[in-house]
Amino acid sequence: MAHKLGMSGSTILSDEAKFDELFRTETDHIEIGEFASEHAFRQFLEKNLNEKSYGIHSPLYRSNSKYDLLEYVQMEPEQAWEQIEQEAEKLSWLGAEYMLVHFPYFKGVVGENGNAQIEAGLQRLSNLQKETNLPIVCEPKLGKGANPAGISHLYNFPIDAWEKYGLHLCMDIGDYLMAVGDGIDQHIQKWNEFIKVVHLHNVVNDTGHYIWNMIHPSQEHDPSYYKVEEIIKQLATGKDKIFVFEHTPHTQPDEQTVREGIQWVRELIVSTS
Repeated sequence: MAHKLGMSGSTILSDEAKFDELFRTETDHIEIGEFASEHAFRQFLEKNLNEKSYGIHSPLYRSNSKYDLLEYVQMEPEQAWEQIEQEAEKLSWLGAEYMLVHFPYFKGVVGENGNAQIEAGLQRLSNLQKETNLPIVCEPKLGKGANPAGISHLYNFPIDAWEKYGLHLCMDIGDYLMAVGDGIDQHIQKWNEFIKVVHLHNVVNDTGHYIWNMIHPSQEHDPSYYKVEEIIKQLATGKDKIFVFEHTPHTQPDEQTVREGIQWVRELIVSTS
């Protein structure tokens, strides 16, 4: 598999009335989750009909757990595990390329048993991957209030411990830039061989609320944005990855901006690969 470009359901907030916007000719993959209902999910599957590869970003349905595998956020962790087990079983026979879960996620400070918590979770995810034969991708996330503790803690997690569980990683460049800034290159260097999915967006701070913005080459010269060109180039080295455009519609990027951003990323990947 060569590098792929994909669109995220976040670009339309998984609105079934806008599914057509995900099926762009410039991309060949879709990552989506948080469907409004089972009916909406079936609509997506019927529309796709193997046209594009797809991954499911858990939760499958909008009202379910996103962050509870290690500690209570909106439900008890054991309930969250039951949810993703059911999702994996369902997706394993529906042709999904992978299921992505937010892991590890810590609301705030990581305790002394942080490594033990992570490893116990990896064991369960690895077992689930083997039982369902569905690849599972782990996306480390910022904590409550954009707390970087979980992402920073993972950097010190032993790489040989991660390797034995056979799980992939997703790097969300927005979360990582907010967490570690210029130190992101060290995180990529450590984890690059395990990264299967890259979430692409820049960050807009709107009165304390962080909004995922479509990346565009013009941002490289704008001090209000993170610089992502070298990050994308670094991620394009090593094993093949799926680069997913994960902006949201809040900043209303026009069609030309989206096209130019996609073409720019394609050129960066091709020039590096």
